[in-house]
Amino acid sequence: MDKNKKQGRYQRIYTQLEELLPKTQDPFARMSSIIAVLHNKMDHFFWTGFYFLKDGKLIVGQYQGPVACQELKKDVGVCWAGINKQKAIILDDVEKFPGHIACDSRSKSEIVIPLKNKDGNIIGVLDVDSSEYNQFDEIDEMELTSILDLVHTL
Repeated sequence: MDKNKKQGRYQRIYTQLEELLPKTQDPFARMSSIIAVLHNKMDHFFWTGFYFLKDGKLIVGQYQGPVACQELKKDVGVCWAGINKQKAIILDDVEKFPGHIACDSRSKSEIVIPLKNKDGNIIGVLDVDSSEYNQFDEIDEMELTSILDLVHTL
């Protein structure tokens, strides 16, 4: 997708979420709405969801797309890399990432954004996969990070 078109779409999504999310203070309900809007508004999003840290494990949460891995092996894969490095991870080709966990073989590129609670501690990740290569960039990282801030700020 053209960078200007992508930026514009994210801005419209952000505005839509600013209107939707204040209807509840429950962060899980907000995350469900974020996932639904992103998954249905971004054409190249194949799998869109959250993984949460629970008792030292990374467990699937709200998502849309094909069936997900229920639990991700500790310190393996892109989601754990995002948590361990405490930063976004962008993969143009998932097969080039050592230890990539293929929950669905149709996934070709991926972005992971750490999810923080209102105290700023990482509690999981937003994970987005595309069935096409080279679909994520710095615009996705910036806009998705901004959208995640809406979970606790409205």
